[in-house]
Amino acid sequence: MAVPNDPPDPAPTLAEARRLADELRRIINRLALVRPPAADSAAAADAAAAFADRLEQMPERAGAWEVSEAGMEPRDFVEHSPLSGRSNPLAPPIIAEFVDGPSGQYVTGSVTFGAAYEGPPGHVHGGLVAAMFDELLGFAQQSSGFTGRLTVHYRRPTPLHQPLQVRAWQEREDGRKRIIKGTCHLGETLLSEAEGLFIAPRDGDYKTVLGLN
Repeated sequence: MAVPNDPPDPAPTLAEARRLADELRRIINRLALVRPPAADSAAAADAAAAFADRLEQMPERAGAWEVSEAGMEPRDFVEHSPLSGRSNPLAPPIIAEFVDGPSGQYVTGSVTFGAAYEGPPGHVHGGLVAAMFDELLGFAQQSSGFTGRLTVHYRRPTPLHQPLQVRAWQEREDGRKRIIKGTCHLGETLLSEAEGLFIAPRDGDYKTVLGLN
């Protein structure tokens, strides 16, 4: 029998967290496109406030059953990341995985940006494209590291509501410095590409650098 302070079973907890995030993501994207009548907005705001009050009474995330939040562990596609987190309604999200290639492993995946991410009419805000690359290139390190520099070349505007193909790989490594590159395509069309300089922690332990130990 579980004691009251035991963490919940991660399987149904994670599944329902992702389902909740999906529904909230739908709301966020629709609110960017529609203007509900005042009565509908008031009813939804009251329900949201009641749920927010319940959430504020709950303990914050803790425990080994959680997916790591730091986003710096090898192959750690972060559950609550604002870019790739399946359980974060702010995330599009980016869906990615490691695959083997002739020159070694690389990250490949896809992402579809909804209306909430609009910058130029019908297209993704350029800052969000840069954030996407920061996340993607960070994953491709396959080890702990911090962004030192990120350069994005915008070749064409990035459309909303279209499945984009993304890819990232490590170009070279020099001591603690890593050069990571990435691309974003729509079909065969190159939309943008990026190069990042990432720096490994001096002691190899990001938790020490961030004061988490």
